[in-house]
Amino acid sequence: MSGWTDAHCHLQDHFLESSKDTRDGDVDATLARAHEAGVDRVVVVGTDAASSAEALAITALTGPVEIYATVGLHPHDAKDDLEPVAALARRGHARLVAIGECGLDYFYEHSPRTQQRQAFSAQIALAHELDLALVVHARDAFDDLFGILKSEGVPPRTVIHCFTGTPDDAEGCLDLGCDVSLSGVVTFKNAESLREAAKLVPLNRLHVETDSPFLAPVPYRGRPNEPSFVSVVGAYVAQLRDEDLDLFQEATATNSARLFQLPGPMQ
Repeated sequence: MSGWTDAHCHLQDHFLESSKDTRDGDVDATLARAHEAGVDRVVVVGTDAASSAEALAITALTGPVEIYATVGLHPHDAKDDLEPVAALARRGHARLVAIGECGLDYFYEHSPRTQQRQAFSAQIALAHELDLALVVHARDAFDDLFGILKSEGVPPRTVIHCFTGTPDDAEGCLDLGCDVSLSGVVTFKNAESLREAAKLVPLNRLHVETDSPFLAPVPYRGRPNEPSFVSVVGAYVAQLRDEDLDLFQEATATNSARLFQLPGPMQ
């Protein structure tokens, strides 16, 4: 494996429906475009029981892009029952690589904060129990996030996905042993603080992702995002950090292989 890894995307039908009017929402076509852009691995992320089951099902697709999956309960849905997600995780799957995305979102608060914290703690415990990576969503909630991670114990392989915090927030994540994953948000005009944070993350702790179909990077803002655009995110961050593009690509792919314990020569 020598291409880009999209460390976090949503290719399930539920998420692609909104894309079909303006882009080809078919998963096979989406992955074909990803391959053409130099992407050879994607991690499809669950956010509730239904999307987690779909993520696992998508891994059965064959082709030049390897597909892995996570199961989790997003903080937006923390008011829902976690047990169906936990049951999927405990059932096991050859391509299941992580618990999440889970965490805290105090910007939207679609679920009460108390329920968000409870669901997050339970999923940290599940990652420990099953020795899986933990994929964390954090928005406007880093103080509580750090407190819960400290009290529950940070799983050895934990990533803060779509990191949008400050340099101080990034330092807090790194101090706890978490990796940091950057999305197209880093290319946005108003993301100067995030760009400063991106510069201080050690290369061996850094990942790139799309979070597609959301948050398409410049110059594709306003269009549905897709895994092919992780090459755009990677090129932007490499230039921002003044790093060789090929070395940056190799390093971030290697980091994701380590984080998710993916098979092959990158491990």
